[in-house]
Amino acid sequence: MPISSQLRRRTEAWIAADPDPETRAELQALLDAGNEGALADRMGGTLAFGTAGIRGVVEAGSNRMNRAVVIRTTRGLADYLRATRPGSGPVVVGFDGRLSSRDFAADTVGVLAAAGIPVRYFPAVAPTPLVAYAARVLGATAAVVVTASHNPPRDNGYKVYDANAAQIIPPVDAGIAAAIDRVGPANEVPRVEGVLEGAKGQVRPIEPVIVSRYVEEVLALRPEVEADRSLRLVYTPMHGVGARLVERVLRPAGFADLHVVAEQAEPDGRFPTVAFPNPEEPGALDLARALAARVGADLILANDPDADRLAVCLPRAEEWVMLTGNQVGLLLADFLLEHAGPGPTPLVVNSIVSSPMLASIAAHHGARFEATLTGFKWIANAALDLEAAEGTRFIFGYEEALGYTAGPVVRDKDGISAALLFAELAARCRAQGETVWDRLARLYRRHGMWASTQLSLVRPGSQGAAEIAAAMELLRRRLPERLGEVAVTGAVDFREGAEARPRWLAATPLVALDLGEAGRALVRPSGTEPKLKIYVDRRAVVGPGEDPAEVEAAARTDADAMAADLARFLGLA
Repeated sequence: MPISSQLRRRTEAWIAADPDPETRAELQALLDAGNEGALADRMGGTLAFGTAGIRGVVEAGSNRMNRAVVIRTTRGLADYLRATRPGSGPVVVGFDGRLSSRDFAADTVGVLAAAGIPVRYFPAVAPTPLVAYAARVLGATAAVVVTASHNPPRDNGYKVYDANAAQIIPPVDAGIAAAIDRVGPANEVPRVEGVLEGAKGQVRPIEPVIVSRYVEEVLALRPEVEADRSLRLVYTPMHGVGARLVERVLRPAGFADLHVVAEQAEPDGRFPTVAFPNPEEPGALDLARALAARVGADLILANDPDADRLAVCLPRAEEWVMLTGNQVGLLLADFLLEHAGPGPTPLVVNSIVSSPMLASIAAHHGARFEATLTGFKWIANAALDLEAAEGTRFIFGYEEALGYTAGPVVRDKDGISAALLFAELAARCRAQGETVWDRLARLYRRHGMWASTQLSLVRPGSQGAAEIAAAMELLRRRLPERLGEVAVTGAVDFREGAEARPRWLAATPLVALDLGEAGRALVRPSGTEPKLKIYVDRRAVVGPGEDPAEVEAAARTDADAMAADLARFLGLA
């Protein structure tokens, strides 16, 4: 089938405007081969900019991540900043270890410099939380991190922070997106070359003292408690950029018996030992588990490649068991609240799809609890708003997807400080003659045990989108009477009533079903993938003499069955 004239014109115009000879040749080869399907996919739209910035496969085309897209995106950001914040502070720029990240960062800094905007940049790879920290302490008007976090190796992304050092939220994202739409061809966007080779005018590298300050502030987050830090730790940065900073906080804290997975210790954007560099994926922690078995470790800590998430594994019955994000978050929240000390009312925050058990833990410690929409941008902004409005003191925030942050250091996920704090928690347990499992069981007995499960229903294409929309529309008209053996007692539809809620609970396609004392279920479409997601949090009571692990397993089986029931009700099973 011949390529349509419209698609050919659009492709030829993009090739002519692409400053990168490699991606020009890549797109031209598809054009010469008459590959209409591939061209339509790559040129049928433009990679959309939103609250998470942009992220996609690194290939040629307007609907992919490449230098031309990064250049146009950065010019739009520059135009937005010049129009809304003239004369403000610098833009901080950092990048991770993916193969294209340094080139994308160089284009980002070069475009900002040509637009007359001062820039402070990291001259080498840097963890995402360190870039967010630098944005805060340097009073940046914005920050950009070139990273795809734990996405597959072929991806990359462009993440933007606002002047408050938290990720952008509406309406800023829409303002930047509109400015990007007005940018002309990439080869017409002015940019300064060679900007990552040293100071040039208003462009300066970030000094090592900023990194040292970050380390000091992270170390200061530790509660002053008696702890046995002779624990033997295994750590992996998953071929990412976390190892040096993790060692810089763990070793001075007293964790000298630290073993780093050698095969994954250095940044490598090819991710040669894992199919998918996400610690939640099957097999991703096999090397860490093998090393832990060889050295007789007490604890495994793992960051994702940009070090903003943390995974934790503990030994149990001759195997290494990975804690859920909720379990890690609840343990850390309780630990930090227990030792919060005097001062303003402590505040803890989690995302609405994370465990409701945090509310009970907060109440036990006399703390303020708040839930937000999904995404750390909302957790950070809610914390800032509540501190300003109510005089609370933000202690901890988390989301179930392995993201955590403590105190005022970083206004985003921080897998480095979380690694230190979890090691401290484990060391405290050892000093008290118990295991982390014992501490978790104590929380379950005090607050009830919450088993959380998630069911993702994949529905690709336009027909799939219609099925997802129909399922959400069904919940407007009626609710299931029961899920499993549990009655549905009510619901909150977050598409409505936003005017009566704070901005971190804005209108969004999310429906929460109330299951009374048994828990709750939530339904929402994914914002980035063709999926409808169902979350069930099933509450159970751990009775005297009962094994918490057995109660949890039974509750999780129940939660899985309830999620399947809800999928059938929605017509998607």
